[in-house]
Amino acid sequence: MYKLYCRTVQSAYRICSKILPWRRPKHLGCYCALAGALRGKGAIFIVTDKVLTGLGQHDKLIKSLNKEGIATVVYDSTDQNPTVGNIENALSIYKENNCKAIIAIGGGSPIDCAKGVAVRVALPKKTIPELRGQLKILLSGKADKMPPIVAIPTTAGSGSEVSVSAVIRDNRQKYAINDPSLIPQYVLHDPLLTMGLPQNITATTGMDALCHAVEAYIGKSNTHRTEIDAIKAVRLVFGNLYAAYQDGHNVKARANMQKAAFLAGAAFTRAYVGNIHALSHALSGRYDTPHGLANAVIMPYVLEAYGKAVEKPLYELAIAAGLATKKTPRAEAASRFIAAIKKMNAKMGIPDKISELDPTDIPQLVKHALKEANPLYPVPIILGYNDMVSLYHCLIADKCRKSSF
Repeated sequence: MYKLYCRTVQSAYRICSKILPWRRPKHLGCYCALAGALRGKGAIFIVTDKVLTGLGQHDKLIKSLNKEGIATVVYDSTDQNPTVGNIENALSIYKENNCKAIIAIGGGSPIDCAKGVAVRVALPKKTIPELRGQLKILLSGKADKMPPIVAIPTTAGSGSEVSVSAVIRDNRQKYAINDPSLIPQYVLHDPLLTMGLPQNITATTGMDALCHAVEAYIGKSNTHRTEIDAIKAVRLVFGNLYAAYQDGHNVKARANMQKAAFLAGAAFTRAYVGNIHALSHALSGRYDTPHGLANAVIMPYVLEAYGKAVEKPLYELAIAAGLATKKTPRAEAASRFIAAIKKMNAKMGIPDKISELDPTDIPQLVKHALKEANPLYPVPIILGYNDMVSLYHCLIADKCRKSSF
């Protein structure tokens, strides 16, 4: 009965999603176009983090805006996983300076923080925890009160520049605010901003993009468009991630990875993610584990656990990635795809365990992951408590516990 309940909820969301006000961010080709789009908006609030300001990654942006007479205010205290405190502190600065639009420059964390600020501007009487879940902004009737958001990603992975989600860390838990109103109005891709990324961040953010595409594609809420986006993203990741990892100055590979992240983000924002993300968010909330790292480590374990339920979609993704042909048996192609993920992780120094995971924390982690995944995520297999316990044990032991899949 529980699984029937979950599938019923998922079907209802799938039907409702057809009438939601989806949009894709408008791509801006250069900083001068950005200045043109924001001229007349008043002071612009820039959300980033201290690593990026230390590298001067925002300098080009500020000079471009100031040259056009546009005032800027910078908030650079976003944490690795953005917190409610980050959002509230940024909101205070936004209000003090009478800002009217927001530019997020950075990875998923600054972009999610910027989304949180925009929501609080529109709904000042609501707290971030009260906005947790689905469609709270749209149903409030205040979506038009949100300031415009521009996303300038400096990593290639989160997809936050095109997604409906803002993922927040709150008291050792992570949760998402999901609403079409959170999709930025504009996005500017500058591959040069990703050139200084350390190898480990290039690797984990790239695998995050792959995870988004894979979970969207194997789920049960795909549209024709999300399938196309996911396949293109997988092809781009397998064709460019390791090249970007090996040579941080490979502009073509960097640009292609930004495309992959955008397409994967567009896919999962309509088709949802799944159990990999639920398990990962619980880890990030409790230990502040980088999201992309957690996804990369967990992904092959979950795909193997799904077994025959994902043979067909993984067969199709294996063909897209150049790992198989249409003549390859489905089971073999699916196995090749999972093996290729493991191989790419290993080549880029991504471990196959989560070192900080404490076995005594597993019951609480599972509780959090189940609450996130069910009943919403349209996953190939709905996992129960024991299933998730087994998967977490895979991350700390040499052998996985036997699951009840």
